[in-house]
Amino acid sequence: MNIKKVGILYHPMVEATLAKAKELESSLTMQGVAARVCSSWEKEEIQTMLEGTDLLLTVGGDGTILRAVQAVIPGTTPITGINQGKLGFMTELDAAEAIQKLPLLFAGQGWLDERTMLQAELVAQGQETRVFHALNDVVIARGEIPRIIRIDAAIDGQPLATFKTDALVISTATGSTGYALAARGPIMHPQSRDILLVPVAPHLCLSYPLVLPETTEIRLRVNTYHPAALSVDGHINMPISDGDTIIIKRSPHVARFFRIRAENSFYLSLEDKLRGKQGESGRKS
Repeated sequence: MNIKKVGILYHPMVEATLAKAKELESSLTMQGVAARVCSSWEKEEIQTMLEGTDLLLTVGGDGTILRAVQAVIPGTTPITGINQGKLGFMTELDAAEAIQKLPLLFAGQGWLDERTMLQAELVAQGQETRVFHALNDVVIARGEIPRIIRIDAAIDGQPLATFKTDALVISTATGSTGYALAARGPIMHPQSRDILLVPVAPHLCLSYPLVLPETTEIRLRVNTYHPAALSVDGHINMPISDGDTIIIKRSPHVARFFRIRAENSFYLSLEDKLRGKQGESGRKS
């Protein structure tokens, strides 16, 4: 992979990430690589910056990566995450080692990791249909009133159940270590294309997580008199109402990551990441 132009995204609410982004920019410029720094919260500016960009570096945690993916789609610019956050399931390098190891990526020692995404189609009464894409998850949840909502679920056109729950998490394998895991869902290998459905605090209804084939279409109809919300990757959030329908299936897009650690290193670093540990113990390659 010939890398001549790099974008560097930082978390605008964490001062240390901007300092690291500037340090990376200086180092790359000295190596003859064009680099530009931008806040990960400025989606339109990122999309402008992407033209001709060979690689995006993110400085922060998994949330910064999720914002980067939302800005890149439907493009194909690969991302390399540099961890300067609390968790880094999707990040590739720790902040302390980034300057040292990035030249190895540029020298051709990396590999492309493609991750399955979800497509969520929101069909709301009296509104145009809206389509979203998620790397981690799509969540339907109760609003500010602490009462359960009802969600009628159908799988490939066949009724499944009415969930009476605080939330329903539809997750990719990448997202299986996020909200879905907190709701007692299974951890899936990141290369899996299957879709995970996990109810959160279910009450007198189907309570087990389901692992569904990649070809599955999930149709969810909101059935509630109380406020409810739709969340896509935790960054796109909007209210939804009684009768609204969300249709979820595998997205035609994928998120692409440029990595340097060994392709079989997922299980090697899993325990450290689950315990919130960072550093070389979870970055063997």
